[in-house]
Amino acid sequence: MRRLLLLAPPFLWLLAFVAAPVAILLAIALAEPAMGVPPFTPPLAWDGEGPRWRGTLLSFAILAEDRFYLDAFLRSLRVAFLSALLCLLLAYPMALGILRARPSRRLPLLLLVLLPFWTGFLLRIGAWIGLLRDEGWLNGVLRGLGLIEAPVPMLYTDLALYLGMVHSYLPFAVLPLYAALSRLDPALEEAAADLGARPAVAFLTVTLPLSFPGALAGFLLVFIPAAGEFVIPELLGPPEAQLVGRVLWTEFFQNRDWPLAAALAVALLALLVLPIRLFQRLEARP
Repeated sequence: MRRLLLLAPPFLWLLAFVAAPVAILLAIALAEPAMGVPPFTPPLAWDGEGPRWRGTLLSFAILAEDRFYLDAFLRSLRVAFLSALLCLLLAYPMALGILRARPSRRLPLLLLVLLPFWTGFLLRIGAWIGLLRDEGWLNGVLRGLGLIEAPVPMLYTDLALYLGMVHSYLPFAVLPLYAALSRLDPALEEAAADLGARPAVAFLTVTLPLSFPGALAGFLLVFIPAAGEFVIPELLGPPEAQLVGRVLWTEFFQNRDWPLAAALAVALLALLVLPIRLFQRLEARP
């Protein structure tokens, strides 16, 4: 009974705020579009004879047949993968630098990593717009130094997109990697150095394999939200960057095709469950 009472609150929380929304999305995805409010017919209807199933897989069939949605998925996965990889490449030297700093300086350095979270998300994106636009600070500095004559287009490009992604999600890669590195025994690297291994070799043969679970956790913490990101591609990315987040918004609010938008959300959720399960299996290995 005690165990049941302890597990009941988190179970009810997950049921109400995780399972129930997914079930609602799935029900909308199986519905048919219709004119009205809401703009779909429920997949399960009640009449004089009892419940009657009216669901359809039409929305999922459209996703499978229309190349536009497949391209949006592939582009979103590519952007999420490259963003997570860039964050991880920056997170390793940052985490190692914090770990090897004096103990009195580690907390201030970790606070500096979290400093972007102390300001509003849209304010940070607005700052990047001010930096990267044609009349922005970067172009002004380059013209002041005589390096360019005309403004270099940087805003609404892939460069701006990845800068915004990395700046927003970098702490999610640094923190788990720092936690994994802090649990390693420093004597292992010292032993590798005593055996003649150079610092780069010691990192590749000792530090990197032992910190792989933390690196994988940081990668997934960036990859999963980046795959469905809407605001950064919309405000910083190129117009042709039709990612899943933007397509979802278009289908929900412009086309008002809620079943198709819900099918997109369910398909994206199913894709993101696969790396989570892979991580869980790797964590369960002895």
